[in-house]
Amino acid sequence: MIVALENVSKTFANGTTALSGMSLTVGAGEFISLLGPSGCGKSTALRILAGLTSASAGTIRWAEDGVDHRAELGFVFQEPTLMPWATAFDNVWLPLRLKGVSRAAAEPRIRQVLDMVGLGDFHASFPRELSGGMKMRVSIARALVTKPKLLLMDEPFAALDEITRFKLNNDLLRLQAAEGFTVVFVTHSVFESVYLSSRIVVMAARPGRVVAEIAVDEPRPRSEAFRTSAAYADSCRVVSHALHGAIGADDHL
Repeated sequence: MIVALENVSKTFANGTTALSGMSLTVGAGEFISLLGPSGCGKSTALRILAGLTSASAGTIRWAEDGVDHRAELGFVFQEPTLMPWATAFDNVWLPLRLKGVSRAAAEPRIRQVLDMVGLGDFHASFPRELSGGMKMRVSIARALVTKPKLLLMDEPFAALDEITRFKLNNDLLRLQAAEGFTVVFVTHSVFESVYLSSRIVVMAARPGRVVAEIAVDEPRPRSEAFRTSAAYADSCRVVSHALHGAIGADDHL
């Protein structure tokens, strides 16, 4: 176990309750997708894990040693959030720079992660010179440069076209296999969640809570052949049914 949310609730200052009694255990090496309708608290749960916002109630428990491991996580936002005045290299350097690592000392790792995301030849490019997919690759490289144990991703591919999204799905699974990090991934897409995940956590809104957990027991990393397989179609049907049930649960509140 890397981290667990135990009966976590979050109520904002305006009185909106984003989460109520949410419990989730994240195991080492898992790829967990948080799936649910808009407003179900997926991003709030991710931000609580990252320490970007605090829980109103409940417990966040880190590993068996009880030590807060948030210094060992990476976060990828929905938008790339790159510094427009900095090159891809310098954008990726930022987390190491904040840790006091010099540009020269950081260079081997920066070049390694840029190569890993397919941008080795674009290290000197500025964000304005990159496509949307390439900007997101820089953002992923920046999150990975510190070798995180846990990677939190908040709908990182939502704004991309389908072909780019499929390619980045494959690249993400390849990177996870190579680097060994754990992923908690927020998405609205049933199809994306089934393709990527070892486990899908379906959430209902008003207030946000877990209503179903579905394991995807297929070999990983996945290949394009999985997208057209009967097993993929079957899993998508199961998850879609659970999601519709979650939306129906909202209607009765």
